[in-house]
Amino acid sequence: MQKIATKVFVWASIAFAIIGMLMVLTTSPTSNGPNVILLKLLFTTVIVILTSFALSIASKYLNGKS
Repeated sequence: MQKIATKVFVWASIAFAIIGMLMVLTTSPTSNGPNVILLKLLFTTVIVILTSFALSIASKYLNGKS
């Protein structure tokens, strides 16, 4: 379980970096704000990162107590 959560964490972190860079590169000074689709994707990756991190930590500490 911990290995799967760690892999998800790594891939979600990479996706977060790519989406974040796309947001920075595609937002122009004349626009009203960031692209809504990229913003939703960025928040989705944050949720996945936090969830996988919590699962990784929880499985690390709960492995010996089952």
